[in-house]
Amino acid sequence: MSPWSPASWRDKPAAQQAAYASPADLERVVAQLALLPPLVTSWEIETLKSQLAEAAQGRRFLLQGGDCAESFAECSADAITNKLKILLQMSLVLVQGSGKPVIRVGRFAGQYAKPRTDEFETRGSVRLPSYRGDLVNRPGFTQAEREPDPRLLLRAYERSALTLNFIRALVRGGFADLHHPENWDLDFTAHSPLAEEYRGIARRVEGSLQFMENILDVHASQIAWVDFFTSHEGLHLSYEQAQTRQVPRREGWYNLATHFPWIGMRTANPEGAHVEYFRGIANPIAVKVGAGMPPAQVLRLLDILHPSDEPGRMTLIHRFGNQRIAECLPPMIEAVRASGKTVLWCCDPMHGNTRTTPGGVKTRHFDDIRGELEQAFAIHQQHRSYLGGVHIELTGEDVTECLGGARNLVDADLARDYRSEVDPRLNYEQALEMAMLIARIMGRT
Repeated sequence: MSPWSPASWRDKPAAQQAAYASPADLERVVAQLALLPPLVTSWEIETLKSQLAEAAQGRRFLLQGGDCAESFAECSADAITNKLKILLQMSLVLVQGSGKPVIRVGRFAGQYAKPRTDEFETRGSVRLPSYRGDLVNRPGFTQAEREPDPRLLLRAYERSALTLNFIRALVRGGFADLHHPENWDLDFTAHSPLAEEYRGIARRVEGSLQFMENILDVHASQIAWVDFFTSHEGLHLSYEQAQTRQVPRREGWYNLATHFPWIGMRTANPEGAHVEYFRGIANPIAVKVGAGMPPAQVLRLLDILHPSDEPGRMTLIHRFGNQRIAECLPPMIEAVRASGKTVLWCCDPMHGNTRTTPGGVKTRHFDDIRGELEQAFAIHQQHRSYLGGVHIELTGEDVTECLGGARNLVDADLARDYRSEVDPRLNYEQALEMAMLIARIMGRT
């Protein structure tokens, strides 16, 4: 295999890259980014990798969730706090139901770019470049807003840094104190049909913590807070390259823009630029796999990205859809087992279940999401495999983007508060309901 460098991806075909009017301006911005401090540290990355290795062995469970695509406008205290609250609530439910430690990974502090099926969007007689996330261009349907702007890379870095700084301050300041889960309640959960069930779980966790402290003589401060890690799709390769560095007293190169980058299905070509970039970084990585990806391609990706079978290195996030998972997942599990490689299996029940309403609104139905998850757990168990995580697009806001759930949202409800510029997300109540479903399934297995 040819030598690797942070820029060796440039010799490969690169999909889903924006066409900038001035490549020279882009390179000037990338040079500025390369001089800025890293957003995360190598020891945080290695800590996550060791926890993911335990999840692959069935000793932990990965909860990865957050926005489809972050927006600069929602880099606010309330929005960030609500994301943490729902992930904390979900993890509390999963810890209680599964009896396993939960790894909390947010799709935040960097999830500013999105792949698109079409290069252009047409409205009436106007044809403009597609919106590719705030990292690249702007959502407004004008030529000026849709023009890729390299200065947005600097703004994305700044917003990511602000988000991370606030998250770390909240966590270290006691926001995530496991002794006071009542502090994580979102204001509107009081009206949720699930509220009382959640509070019962919170009371049981608090009692368990008190028991541990009394029996094991563990001081409260030692188990008072939990860690959060960040993740995003490593889509914009110039941006990723700018934050890829060597660090003292460690071998290899780290992407210090995030703890846990992943490759999407649209960019998982074994001969492509994204796979070339990812093969050289020391971070734990993930690859989205689905119905359009034959097992032979997955095995080729493992050969390139996971050659030494390093514990915690590789996560496969499968996304087949409720209708196809029973057909497609078993042969993939068996192919990976035959390879002898150890991976962490994670289920993304969102992307394979997207549909469009008769009115042209992109949505997902809670029943389809639930159906894919239930099948995923059952199939892994039948094939003596372990489903060690879930990857869910969600928000801590009271949006109406996905149908169904405890309140049985219908098509007419979508107009009430649909905010996503790209893909629909579970709202706070649907996300909590999903966590309770997963906890019940894991409690039975």
